[in-house]
Amino acid sequence: MLQVLPLDIEQSTLHQDIEKYGKVVLFSKGEFLFTPEKMCEKFFFVLDGRIKVSQVNLQNGKEQTLRILTYGDMCDVISLLDNKIHDKLLYALDEVKIIVFPMEVVKRWMVENPDFNKLLFPYIAKVFRNMEELALDLSFYDTHTRLLKLISKNINHESKNKLNLIHDLSHEEIASLIGTVRKVLNRHLQMLKHDGIIDVNHKNIELLNTQKLLDQLPL
Repeated sequence: MLQVLPLDIEQSTLHQDIEKYGKVVLFSKGEFLFTPEKMCEKFFFVLDGRIKVSQVNLQNGKEQTLRILTYGDMCDVISLLDNKIHDKLLYALDEVKIIVFPMEVVKRWMVENPDFNKLLFPYIAKVFRNMEELALDLSFYDTHTRLLKLISKNINHESKNKLNLIHDLSHEEIASLIGTVRKVLNRHLQMLKHDGIIDVNHKNIELLNTQKLLDQLPL
């Protein structure tokens, strides 16, 4: 099991706990993962696939995607820190593999194990920065700019035409990432296509002109 955890723990005191408590769990594409109540009891690392983390307004049914988890990501650091239910939905965008630990074991690592904290604390900072950026984007930028920023953050630097986490997502999923609806998103995708920045083929978005995209981003 050690080789599947995204940690360098060969010489770590985590070794025995990972072997003892870690459990690999698989989810099918389209399947919801643990409920918020269950996530107060469990903590996991993503080993393969993408997981959408979102919240839904029960009054109007509007969904806001908070982030997409992928290899090496952890969940749920908020419940780990405050011992409270974190009201969110976890949805498998692909076939997903995770490694799950009891929350009380991870809390003990946080108190006793500096090897774990070297990984945890920078990760928590990254999560908070991402949430702050999302809040600012929704407050300060229009839909077109938010779409440009989303595409720019997912540029694959090895294959520049292909995007990373969003390359095959439905337009509904992409709209939820930037706080809009499919109809509005489609209009802005067509604008970028008309400008020669992207090509759109069903769910696939291909980046055609990276420099043009970057030139349109706010300074």
